[in-house]
Amino acid sequence: MTEPAAEIRAPITEADVLAWLEETAQAVRAHAVPPAELIRLLGELRRASAACADASDWVLLAAREEGASLRQIAPVFGKGYVRAPAARLEKLHRQALNSEQWLDILRQRASGV
Repeated sequence: MTEPAAEIRAPITEADVLAWLEETAQAVRAHAVPPAELIRLLGELRRASAACADASDWVLLAAREEGASLRQIAPVFGKGYVRAPAARLEKLHRQALNSEQWLDILRQRASGV
């Protein structure tokens, strides 16, 4: 008997971001957030965006390693064809052959190596 598949949740969701954005927009409209704080926030969001893109790339590699087809993956890219994920995989494979190598690259970046 096989164990049921584990559900792994993303650390942040689209709904989380939208709720945060609505709350933050209210604070900005009320002039409760100084420009310096918005600039600091902009930097943090740009770094978080890059981290999400790196995580997305890792999941793409891992999904392929676990047997997901490009046709299964394609709808996540917002297209009904496999060109988008195939192109992304090709670009990733220039740097890493598998998800473990990609994770190693991310660790090195984080440590400043």
